[in-house]
Amino acid sequence: MTHRKILIIEDDRRIAQNISRSLQAEGYAAEVAYEGYNGRQLAIQQPFDLVILDINLPGLNGFEVCRNIREAKPTLPIIMLTALGEIEDKVEGLERGADDYLVKPFDLRELNARIAACLRRSSLMTKPQDDEILQTADLIVNVTTKAVLRGGVSIELTAKEFGLLECLMRNRGRVVSKMDLAEQVWNLNFDPGTNVVEVYINYLRKKIDKDFPVKLIHTRPGLGYVLKEE
Repeated sequence: MTHRKILIIEDDRRIAQNISRSLQAEGYAAEVAYEGYNGRQLAIQQPFDLVILDINLPGLNGFEVCRNIREAKPTLPIIMLTALGEIEDKVEGLERGADDYLVKPFDLRELNARIAACLRRSSLMTKPQDDEILQTADLIVNVTTKAVLRGGVSIELTAKEFGLLECLMRNRGRVVSKMDLAEQVWNLNFDPGTNVVEVYINYLRKKIDKDFPVKLIHTRPGLGYVLKEE
């Protein structure tokens, strides 16, 4: 296996060392930072292939570290690792730019599988490619540059709004369930008690449909959502 470099930012030394040993056994090169400021500097200044990031860190919490890394290195994969299991914490971590989320206690085999999946996605994203364009009616989405146009008007979307729109566009004409959207856009096991999908559908509607006579995002009660021209 190629020696990919992984940074572990975790203040619990036992957990950090267990992860480090597991990664080295899998053929990765691992480095550990035990607090937020040092971890942030290492992630930004050194050439790592992936970051494993705890939320409850001394100095600077993981949410801020994640945001800072994402601003400096938009494509560096980040897996958040925390004892917090609340859906709001998962969403906040992912909103700050994390690619995946794992709640303690966890199985090291699952962490290794998620690392491998993140690295595969990262490799695909960084390959040179022609712009990929998705279009429905007068809505045009450039997947490569993240540009969105409706009727020739540029529309600014957040990362998660874009991810949700891309998912709907790739399934245009087909109903996508809330469960599938939660898993594909937020990497969350769907919790029936959360309304994060509905909230972001409403955000999208305000930007994509509100100012246009033809509505493209439609609700199918009890089934999910479909993007199409009706």
